[in-house]
Amino acid sequence: MSNILIVDDEKDIRELIGDILKDEGYTVRLAANSDDCMSEINTEAPSLMILDIWLKDSRMDGIDILKTVKRDNPDIPIVIISGHGNIEIAVAAIKQGAYDFIEKPFNIDQLMVVVSRAMETSRLRRENADLRRRDVTSSEMIGSSPAFRTLKSQLEKVTKSNGRVMLAGPAGAGKEMAARFIHSNSNRASAAFVSVSSATIDADRMEEVLFGRETADRGIEKGLLEQGHGGVVYFDEVAEMPLGTQSKILRVLTDQQFTRQGGSDKVRVDLRVISSTSRDLRAEIAAGRFRQELYDRLNVVPIAVPSLAERREDIPELTTAFVDMFHRTQGLPLRKLTEEAEAMLQTMQWPGNIRQLRNVIERVLILGDGTGPIEARELPGQEAPTDTGGRMVLGGAMATLPLREAREVFEREYLLTQINRFGGNISRTAGFVGMERSALHRKLKSLGVVTTSKSGGRGDEDEEE
Repeated sequence: MSNILIVDDEKDIRELIGDILKDEGYTVRLAANSDDCMSEINTEAPSLMILDIWLKDSRMDGIDILKTVKRDNPDIPIVIISGHGNIEIAVAAIKQGAYDFIEKPFNIDQLMVVVSRAMETSRLRRENADLRRRDVTSSEMIGSSPAFRTLKSQLEKVTKSNGRVMLAGPAGAGKEMAARFIHSNSNRASAAFVSVSSATIDADRMEEVLFGRETADRGIEKGLLEQGHGGVVYFDEVAEMPLGTQSKILRVLTDQQFTRQGGSDKVRVDLRVISSTSRDLRAEIAAGRFRQELYDRLNVVPIAVPSLAERREDIPELTTAFVDMFHRTQGLPLRKLTEEAEAMLQTMQWPGNIRQLRNVIERVLILGDGTGPIEARELPGQEAPTDTGGRMVLGGAMATLPLREAREVFEREYLLTQINRFGGNISRTAGFVGMERSALHRKLKSLGVVTTSKSGGRGDEDEEE
């Protein structure tokens, strides 16, 4: 992209600049007044603008156009030119976001230097944005369990729309990853993905962070909403947002515009909003901590993100992906899991969900003393309960039971652990424990275990995966 828009009311000047730039290989468009200028920008945003301050018989002067373009298309570099230039005008233009100021009559070599630098700045900005987006879109959702496949199917259905999505699930379950999946597979993938951490932004600064501010000494400081223009804004843990800010966000969602702190101009934004929560928002509404109107605006498409306990079958795949990532990014050993370690991970409790699993794998790789397979004994809190003779040490309660009762307690807990490990799939559980499915059903019935079809719990999913 190398097209330059030249805006000047003097035909000779704009055509002269146009001819010079064409000779240098640039594509050029010309505008004689503010209406022509805005029409050209709305048709296709240029890589660079050369803008005259004084525009005769024009609805807006150069400073007005500068403010408007910087508000709606902040990445376009603008070089101001004027035959009536002075220090005050130059300072005003730079404060409003102009890249540089050149006074007429200008030196052609000086003009080309400024244009070249401005175009290079524009190119670097685009490349940096592309690199940030590439880092996001290279991330992928991983899993093959029924719960995961249901989630991914729902996410795929909303990628091509602009509907607002509410992701609900426990902390650490991967709600932001789900939001990024929607963004990277949508028609806004080339625009920004801005994450707003409602829980970590100080309540007194929330509105400044979101809406930005204008001050005499520092000019315009864009907020997160303005930075997300054209893309996706993700409100993480939206229940943590202060009530006062909730009402203002509600107006933004309604009007698609807002005013910066300390400013008076309306800033228009085009945003798709995705939000998430680990709380029951209806309970928060009943308690007066969340606005019903905002909930109705955000909860257009509700999607449940399952906990790791509901998708234990995915743990080996997730672990392999984490090991590979830490190997690439930190140079940690590329290690596999032993069968015992894999089984242990699938049967552990994960209150912190995928985030906790990621941290455990990173810790094991850092503290490990080799490149061989990860063994069960390396997992935190999983030291084998044996004495020096290699025998398993029974807990006090188990040791007081008669043999038959102790065996029933062991069998019940062992089988329930395996059922949970395989997401409630009785067929896979039977295969692992070495029993016929019908025999396993009889055993479970004799132990008083009631099976259901709920994935991730005590379930009876007879269909083979």
